[in-house]
Amino acid sequence: MGAVPRSETASANSFNSLMRSIGTSFAAAVIGVVLARMTTDFGGFPLASQNGFRAAMLIGCGVGLAAAVVAALIPVRPATALLRPAAASGPAGAPEPSKANA
Repeated sequence: MGAVPRSETASANSFNSLMRSIGTSFAAAVIGVVLARMTTDFGGFPLASQNGFRAAMLIGCGVGLAAAVVAALIPVRPATALLRPAAASGPAGAPEPSKANA
């Protein structure tokens, strides 16, 4: 959220949620195909093989490394840009003193 203007945080959050949902669905389908294609026979029943699980883990590691690279490339605003000067009237929501009553 720190990489987008405050007026765009809702859009950025929605886009993040959408990409996570698509990624989760896509990853489950890909790993399911890998495990279904790499099977071994166990008492007449096909089961996912050890090599299938290794391939799934290697795919996951590769995608995780790619995600870390992408995350490292996201621009970050300096912390001073996030801070706004406090209002001269006091705490937020406090009424200003009236000059007529002075």
